[in-house]
Amino acid sequence: MSSLLPPCPEPEERTGEPELLQLGSAGDEPCLRADAARNRARLLDAAARLIAEHGAAGVTMEAVASAANVGKGTVFRRFGDRTGLLTALLDHSERKFQAAFLSGPPPLGPGAPPVERLRAFGVALLRRCVDELDLQLAAEPGPDRRYSVPVRRVHHGHLALLLRQALPDADGELLAHTLMGYLNPVLVHHLTRKCGMPPARLEAGWSDLIDRVTSGATSGVTSGVTSAVTGAVPSVQG
Repeated sequence: MSSLLPPCPEPEERTGEPELLQLGSAGDEPCLRADAARNRARLLDAAARLIAEHGAAGVTMEAVASAANVGKGTVFRRFGDRTGLLTALLDHSERKFQAAFLSGPPPLGPGAPPVERLRAFGVALLRRCVDELDLQLAAEPGPDRRYSVPVRRVHHGHLALLLRQALPDADGELLAHTLMGYLNPVLVHHLTRKCGMPPARLEAGWSDLIDRVTSGATSGVTSGVTSAVTGAVPSVQG
């Protein structure tokens, strides 16, 4: 079936050890002095609390400095500007999410059948999106960059790999784009905040969608292959 369609460029598959994709600019957390790393973590924690309480729109560099009990200059030196701060928050969250689906326990991580991993991936990403919705919307790229942002390519490549394992005869690349549309923060915002839909309904809908898409798959084959994109991911916003 997929051979009748022009192929899309596919992410490189690796069958070796899981590799956590590096986000953020060079010189991020791993290379900081201990006191600088503590300050950075304190600032990110303070910013996350402010976003949870007031939304991303209400977070300023001054408010973060006050909440973290540091000078405003410290925040600017660490993150540059508000956009840099929001990007750092998303990078921190994305590192944890990637670690979970690349090397964490099944069914999100390796070791479960591909269909189970597909279900777990969508549910985990939906929950993360709901928890960080204001932050995700603030970082949402424009239409001209939406499909080329590095993190989106990582997520799409992971879905495409699992789909190829579950449905070898299907066009995994196109199906992955379709599934990514369900997980878009803009759609999640519309359904949960504009339409009042409970997140549990979105999660159930995702599981139902995966069951329907993969109805002909062999569920007993476990997936131990992890997905990755060649090279480092520079930032959440690309």
